[in-house]
Amino acid sequence: MDFNVKRLAADAGTLFSRAVQFTEEKFGQAEKTELDAHLENLLTRAECTKHWTEKILKQTEVLLQPNPNVRIEEFFYEKLDKKAPTRLNNHELLGQSMIDSGTEFGPGTAYGNALIKCGETEKQIGGAEREFIQSSAINFLTPFRNFLEGDFKTILKERKLLQTKRLDLDAAKTKLKKAKMADARALPLSSTPPPGDAGYVANVSFMVNFLHVKWLKAEQDLKMTQSEFDRQAEITRLLLEGISSTHAHHLRCLNDFVEAQMTYYAQCYQYMVDLQKQLGNFPSAFSSNNNQSTASGGASVSVPILPLSAPLTSTTGNASSGFTELQNFSGSRKARVLYDYDAAGSNELSLLADEVIMVSSVPGMDSDWLMGERGNQKGKVPITYLELLN
Repeated sequence: MDFNVKRLAADAGTLFSRAVQFTEEKFGQAEKTELDAHLENLLTRAECTKHWTEKILKQTEVLLQPNPNVRIEEFFYEKLDKKAPTRLNNHELLGQSMIDSGTEFGPGTAYGNALIKCGETEKQIGGAEREFIQSSAINFLTPFRNFLEGDFKTILKERKLLQTKRLDLDAAKTKLKKAKMADARALPLSSTPPPGDAGYVANVSFMVNFLHVKWLKAEQDLKMTQSEFDRQAEITRLLLEGISSTHAHHLRCLNDFVEAQMTYYAQCYQYMVDLQKQLGNFPSAFSSNNNQSTASGGASVSVPILPLSAPLTSTTGNASSGFTELQNFSGSRKARVLYDYDAAGSNELSLLADEVIMVSSVPGMDSDWLMGERGNQKGKVPITYLELLN
């Protein structure tokens, strides 16, 4: 095997310089280059995003699968790239038990028939729960995992590289400082040599030239390490600024999760209303409710129809009427931005959370959008990201 001894020695020297610089910084014996405030804020924001993404992901997994043993089993199947065995959920198990017992008592009896009907409904709820879990896993859990295992790992890698470049830069600064001090101490020796000592003069001249060359080399190394550090800081900054896009993507995933959850609960409610109506058709001697305050089985129950694409922002009272008024009449209003928004095209306006902009309605524009204005900048903005101010 062909070893490059010079390269190996250079790499070992670089690692040693980093280790020395890191150790001296820990003991307060060396200066440390601080990152600019904007980059530090971006790093803090990325860490915060990672922390809460992990926590939300974990709690959502607990919600969708409360059994920790089943979660561990599914985790191993996922790592082995194998499909987990299909098992009945709790609603389906209860439903099957009710159907089996109802069949045993006899479908012709009131109790047996009621058990079968309840069992069928429980199995319907179990099917709706299975669809809800599947939808949530695809549209909510997977994007969160992809961020933690993909984008954030890339950020960590580049951040670690930035730390390495920062150590190299500070080590180069220390070397240059020491070279300057050594060169400054050698200059007086060369300016006042002892008379008649030619060897001394030659040695001093050699030492001064050597130290000067070392100083020049340290300056070149500093310029090179400064350039590499600046380049790595820019790469890291661009990656960290992408967290805003991650937040926007996670917001859409959250909307999908809420919609799936709402659909699931609406289905369960409808199934139970239908079951209650069926049980109400049994003779009163069998179907009377122990709770006498409840209306008789024949009473009708209205099921609220919920829109599946409802926006996440609160549109109660004045806010809702304000948007309607703004869309129906000319004029403009102040609005506070609720979330960061990255413009998808040149006709849209990027937004920052908590800033205040002017909004107005344009004839023919989609009802989900308004025209936003910030100084000389103008473009479309989504209503769901805004809160009208009085």
